[in-house]
Amino acid sequence: MTKYRIGVDVGGTNTDAAIVDILALDAPSRGVCASTKTPTTPDVTTGIYTSIQNALEQSHVERQDVASVAIGTTHFVNAVVQADPRRLSKVAVVRLCGPFTKQVPPFAEFPSDLKDLMAGPVFYLDGGLEIDGREIAPLNVEQIKATVKSIQEAGIKMVALLGVFSPLDQEGIHEETCKKLMLSFDASLSIVCSHSIGRIGFLERENATILNASILAFAQKTVRAFCHAMAKLQLHCPLYLTQNDGTLTDAATAAELPIKTFASGPTNSMTGAAFLASLDRSGGGGGGGGGSGAKQSDQQVLVVDIGGTTTDVCALLPSGFPRQAPNFVEVGGVRTAFSMPEVLSVGLGGGSRVGVDEHTGAVTVGPKSVGHYLTSRALVFGGDVMTATDIVAASGKADIGDHEKVQQHIPAQVVSKAREEIRKILERAIDGMKISDQPVVLLLVGGGSVVHMDDLTGVVKCIMPPHHDSANAVGAAIAKVAGEIDVIELLEGRDEKQVLESAKQRAIDAAVARGAKRDAVRIATVEKIPLAYATNKATRLVIKAIGDLAPVNIDNQAAGQSDTLQDNIYDDLEGGEEEPPTANTQRKNPHFAAKPSLQIDLDTYQPAIRNNTWYVSAVDLEFMATGTGVLGTGGGGPSRVQYLHCLQFLQDPGYAGNMRVVKPVSLRDSDVCVMSSWFGAPSVSSERISAGTELAVAIESCARIAGKKDFHAIVTDEIGGGNGLSAFPSGVMYDIPVVDGDLMGRAYPTLAHCTPYVYGLSSTPCAVADGRGNVSIILHAESNRRAETMARSQCIDMGNKVALSTAPLMGTETKKYIIPNTISQAWYIGRAVHRARRSKTDMIQAIFDTSPGKLLYTGKIIDVKRDVSRGYTMGYCLIAPLGSDERETINSPTDSDSQLEANRSLIIPFQNEFLYAAYADPDAPEETSTQEVICTVPDLISILGQDGEAIGSQELRYGLKVNVIAMAAHPLWTTQEGLAVGGPSGFGLDMGWTKLGEYWQPRSVIEEFNRVEE
Repeated sequence: MTKYRIGVDVGGTNTDAAIVDILALDAPSRGVCASTKTPTTPDVTTGIYTSIQNALEQSHVERQDVASVAIGTTHFVNAVVQADPRRLSKVAVVRLCGPFTKQVPPFAEFPSDLKDLMAGPVFYLDGGLEIDGREIAPLNVEQIKATVKSIQEAGIKMVALLGVFSPLDQEGIHEETCKKLMLSFDASLSIVCSHSIGRIGFLERENATILNASILAFAQKTVRAFCHAMAKLQLHCPLYLTQNDGTLTDAATAAELPIKTFASGPTNSMTGAAFLASLDRSGGGGGGGGGSGAKQSDQQVLVVDIGGTTTDVCALLPSGFPRQAPNFVEVGGVRTAFSMPEVLSVGLGGGSRVGVDEHTGAVTVGPKSVGHYLTSRALVFGGDVMTATDIVAASGKADIGDHEKVQQHIPAQVVSKAREEIRKILERAIDGMKISDQPVVLLLVGGGSVVHMDDLTGVVKCIMPPHHDSANAVGAAIAKVAGEIDVIELLEGRDEKQVLESAKQRAIDAAVARGAKRDAVRIATVEKIPLAYATNKATRLVIKAIGDLAPVNIDNQAAGQSDTLQDNIYDDLEGGEEEPPTANTQRKNPHFAAKPSLQIDLDTYQPAIRNNTWYVSAVDLEFMATGTGVLGTGGGGPSRVQYLHCLQFLQDPGYAGNMRVVKPVSLRDSDVCVMSSWFGAPSVSSERISAGTELAVAIESCARIAGKKDFHAIVTDEIGGGNGLSAFPSGVMYDIPVVDGDLMGRAYPTLAHCTPYVYGLSSTPCAVADGRGNVSIILHAESNRRAETMARSQCIDMGNKVALSTAPLMGTETKKYIIPNTISQAWYIGRAVHRARRSKTDMIQAIFDTSPGKLLYTGKIIDVKRDVSRGYTMGYCLIAPLGSDERETINSPTDSDSQLEANRSLIIPFQNEFLYAAYADPDAPEETSTQEVICTVPDLISILGQDGEAIGSQELRYGLKVNVIAMAAHPLWTTQEGLAVGGPSGFGLDMGWTKLGEYWQPRSVIEEFNRVEE
């Protein structure tokens, strides 16, 4: 009877293997019959063979009794990280997008070395979907046929195929139909469809699809080599690979989607730890108390994996799987969106060096480590370096090496201080990964876990399970199967409970189709995400179901699996041996086009300004993109797409020198100034990338209706967030300058919040335009707020993202109502953040040196509430003060000392943007009668992460350590008219304006760096 499962995890140092008896899971050992370690070999597969062979010999398990082998490997990701030319192929990219997505082409963010190796031809074809499921355009067979011919002429076999909003189409109809047609014209192509790779987020999903396509040939060869090793071991059971989310995929599918295995190692360790600690028996894994009888809601579980150099910490969800990273993950310098566990790594391990300051007596532990030289360099093994392992031995906490060596060399006070430092490092790491304020159950695994010696604050129980040093291999052996759906449902007029139950059943069916036992499948996670600006209760449902692997008949093991590789997986062993990697695996200074600041000296860089005209560079844009995030005050959306779009113009010789900025005072009174900005839902902006023509079409249409044939400058509507850079492409195309300033001085949620309209000017006529060339004109509206609602209605009909242009302003009006120098302000803030990040100096003080403000609070987010109302994301976040030993981890100017001493929590409500900040009762934060308001709109409130990057209201989540800063609003916002629209009463708040301080006009980059030329 097949009752054993083998798990293998390939690490950078060791390859672990474990054999689990699935009929003995209730035993104290959880059925683990054997676990082994062997050095990871250069070709990887030799190490896998050796580790499995050793485990089989140790356990005396008969080969015919093995039901499956599951491997977690870093093999594929290493090919990308090392930019290995032997393992990467060129990729043709086919976008099914109609007129859209041309704003940012493929490979825009790829490092130069990867781009040189991977970038093939790019094609934009009809196809793709709107967010509500409507077709952007039907597939065009003749286009597809011509595309295949061009790919053949380029000599390329690997294709990345992407359709707009394809993840919302469960069958991937457009992508799959196009793939079928392409293969009918050339069956030799290898085509990867993006809907099988990632979720919503077009550029990130495209990047991941390209990487997957590029390593496809190498992955198929590698999986065949794994199968060859199994054949040599005389194992004829199914082979699986573990995926990033902790679930299994069969070998054939892994060979087609290798990118989904990139980060399986940490996940294996986390799920293996939970299994070995028997948390799967206590009501769902992530919330159990390790057999303590605690309810799932009473505690949370964190896994701490301590190795020789680093400690990895991850939170387990109630599903038993690790919490996934919330946004994006970079692989080899490429930003991707595939699912990855969120792991915090800190420099603490068994080999961490312990240092003692001769003058102060202060003791440090890590982050430097002796690594795999521990057994020769540590004092306890006769070496000359004091390590964390020596501290453990000197403390008598473990029988390691020669106790006399450490007792003679390490004073008791050094041991005590080192233990205290180790305790602090672990407490900070654990606190940084908590998912709630509930007590923590700690699972301790890894070969270096002995360095945990003392009780930790907030940890109610610490469990070191059996076979803890091989938890990663055990995690691979017991991995489950998952099925996931990601759909948009229109809930208006429907039974929401029925819709949800139907969606859950589809997720269960998906898990069963992938090999799970139906009676063992359960729903793991349910995400309900209301879509902003939708009028039909459109809601995105992301549901994952997980279940145990169903038994497979070895005589018919390929049944139900992908036939791409599995049918011949054992027949095609000749030539299946894997080639060892090249000796030199170091990348040689790749150029990061999207990160130009990496190539310059930030302290000596000066912008190009001649005769009072600022000629914008890529570095300037990067600074501005960071600064607009800070000025976004929680809203405005990310600036990344606009930043990449602007970079395309700088790289186009036809537009050289056109991107420029001038001072407001340079405008003549008779000059015509136009405006244009993006308008719509963030969920669409990140997926249906624009055509790149919309802004210009909106400007031209509006100007024509307004009777303005010529225009002389372009003005930014709002400097905060994504629109902060939106004026530059239009300025380049029309060869007119951008005025240094904007009409908000921040981000605000509506058109009516532009300063000219606050003071009585009309926003009409205004135009909205989409990428298809559709234009809608609003000739007149009874008020600017009515113009906003009319434009919003058109926006929804056009797919929830359009360009908006309002009535042109004359030079006199622009100079009267502009918030001056805000493009300069964004530049200075961005430069300050980048400088402080590189020099590791005080980030907040660096910002305030350029833009005077106040640090309102330093703390940790402990609660976030959200809802969608009237088209806007509403809610609040609650921030608690840091503990005394946490404060040094965040740079905090002294003006926050009073807040820290007060030991009070801070609430920040938002309507897209942050509305006010107030001290609040953490048990009843929404009770306004107990709140002490310290800052309100129109003053600018921003929340910054530890790296200085702004955190938008949509990105707030539990556990983030943040700084809350504020800057005073321009005087145009502090008059009676300004406060009526942009102050608390304009947002329906029953409170007055709480003034932060005096407004300081931002410095002018042009004035500081101007050079006069003849």
